[in-house]
This record gives sequence, C-alpha cells and structure tokens, in this order.
Amino acid sequence: MLPVAEVDWDQYDAALFDLDGVVTPTAEVHMRAWAAMFNDFLAGVQGQPPYTDQDYYDYVDGKPRYDGVRTFLLARGITLPEGDPSDPPEAETVAGLGNRKNEYFNRVLTEQGVQAYPGSVRLLDVLRERGLPMAIVSSSRNAPAVLDAAGVTDYFGTVMHGGVAAERRLAGKPAPDTFLAAAADLGATAERAVVLEDAISGVQAGAAGDFALVVGVDRGAGPAALTEAGADVVVADLAELLPDDQEEVVE
Repeated sequence: MLPVAEVDWDQYDAALFDLDGVVTPTAEVHMRAWAAMFNDFLAGVQGQPPYTDQDYYDYVDGKPRYDGVRTFLLARGITLPEGDPSDPPEAETVAGLGNRKNEYFNRVLTEQGVQAYPGSVRLLDVLRERGLPMAIVSSSRNAPAVLDAAGVTDYFGTVMHGGVAAERRLAGKPAPDTFLAAAADLGATAERAVVLEDAISGVQAGAAGDFALVVGVDRGAGPAALTEAGADVVVADLAELLPDDQEEVVE
C-alpha cells in the first residue's frame, strides 16, 4: 500500500469523490433510512431476522438504490416483482422498497440538514486552489440535494449521480463506468485520475477502472476490507491527504 505521505497531487489531472461518507456524513443517514425501511418490511416476512449494519456494508453500501434492494433480498432468499421507478413507496416491489427508503432519507435530510466533514472541506479547498478539476460520483439520486444542503456544490465541475447514470445507461458501482464517465467529463483519463471512496463497491469500481490512485476512506468498512477491495491508500479522514505545506491537526 502506498504511504499517505507519498500522495503527490501534482501527478493527477482530476479527483473523483464519492459523496456519502467521503465529503458528507450522509452515509449515516442512508444507513438509518435503509435500516428503518428494511426492518419495517421484514417485520411482515415470516422467519426473517432483523436487518443489521453488517447487511448494509455487505449488500447495500455504495450501490444504486434498486441494486441495493435487489442484492439484499437475494441474500435473504426473498423474491419480489421488479416493479417500476414510478411505483409508490407502499408497493411490495423492488422499486417500491427503494422509493420507500428514499422517503426516509429525505425526511431526515430535511429535518436535520447536513454539514460536510471539516477535513474533506480542507482538502477540497487546497485542490481547488491548485486548479485540480473535481467531480462527485455518487450512486444516490439525492446527491445534488445533499451537495446543496452542505454548501459544497461549487467545488465540483461535474456531478455524476444515480439519475445521470440511468439517463446515460451507465452501470453502477462496483462497475467502473460512472467513474470513467466523470473523468472523461473533466477531460481526464483513468491513468491520471484519483478515486476517493468509503464503500467497498466504490473501491472495487476504482480498482476495476485502473485509476492511477484509489483512496479508501474508512468510515466503518475497515482498512483491511478496503485494501482487499483494491484501495492503494486508506485514511480515516481526508485531511490526511493534505500536502505537507497544508497539513493541519485533525480534531
């Protein structure tokens, strides 16, 4: 694994950030929304144990919403109709459950708001000062609302979220397609771009795309799991990636 001190931002033409858990702590909001939705659903399915945080990391984290529903149900041996994205949240379909989860998420975001991680903002400030193009690559269709709520939209030259990926028919993480497309939108190639991800599926996407550097941000998945998934560097906070002349104490 590459030592953090050796990360030289001058070697790269673009930085591609996941949003939830990397720039903002909304991964926790997503976790609570998924848990509430799945446990409500499982209460009506005989013989099913409750949904756990480990289920989130194993089956849901970093994936497009309906893929997360589909993967979890498959792991539990539960079969539901696929449904349609227009399904109401009450529908007992893959799409309906995904839409139900989104209602939980939007409720929490509206009521509690969100602030970006201070260490992440420090790195964003430094990279913007250096003129490095940056993108958000998020599976969540809520990414624009989260960026706006956190006040960090202006850092990013492009926002590749789940809705854009669907419109462009790009496969979601762990496929590298959304990262590759975002890099191209910024005029960069994978060989000169950095991926920053906290989810196993996102790290796998960065590794699959042969990006120059894949940074794993440990917000709960664990350094070993992120490294096994393909991370070249694992940090607990993006402030650890500040250049030597910009380092500050992380509180």
